[in-house]
Amino acid sequence: MAAAAVLRGLYRAQPALRRPPAELLWAPRRGHRLTPADDELYQRTRISLLQREAPHTMYIDSYSSRGFVVSGNRVFGPCALLPRSVLQWNVGSHQDITEESFSLFWMLEPPIEIVVVGTGDRTERLQSQVLRAMRQRGIAVEVQDTPNACATFNFLCHEGRVTGAALIPPPGGTLVTSVAQAAVKHQELT
Repeated sequence: MAAAAVLRGLYRAQPALRRPPAELLWAPRRGHRLTPADDELYQRTRISLLQREAPHTMYIDSYSSRGFVVSGNRVFGPCALLPRSVLQWNVGSHQDITEESFSLFWMLEPPIEIVVVGTGDRTERLQSQVLRAMRQRGIAVEVQDTPNACATFNFLCHEGRVTGAALIPPPGGTLVTSVAQAAVKHQELT
């Protein structure tokens, strides 16, 4: 009680300490920066893991002129990637791609939403009747060069989309390139 009386006396004795001067009322605003009080709030954030990555999801690890490495397994030559399987794809170049060579993608259940086509080291145009047949069956087709098609396939699989891929290895040397390295090189060039 005595301490309260002393504090009350100090408070009444020094009115300058009771109210800040007018120039101290204005404080600079930093906009996007956090104040120490905001930072303390963020330190209390908690993260809950809702779902682990699906173990059956396939990813393309790397590619070369000879083929692909899909989820740690080597695949030689052109291949078709379905949601849970890898098949040899009997095409030699983008000119060999026909409606019949795409038929395996529309026979699946559940139906595939999108097929990513890798046409080698360059993006090539597919025949219009092939694209039309896929569109009539409700399947989107994304045609890219093989390095970008690999990255797109991985991205769509990571999103949980029902995705297929039809990939032709890029011609050239037998250099093995990981998909991550190819993405970095592509960003450097653009």
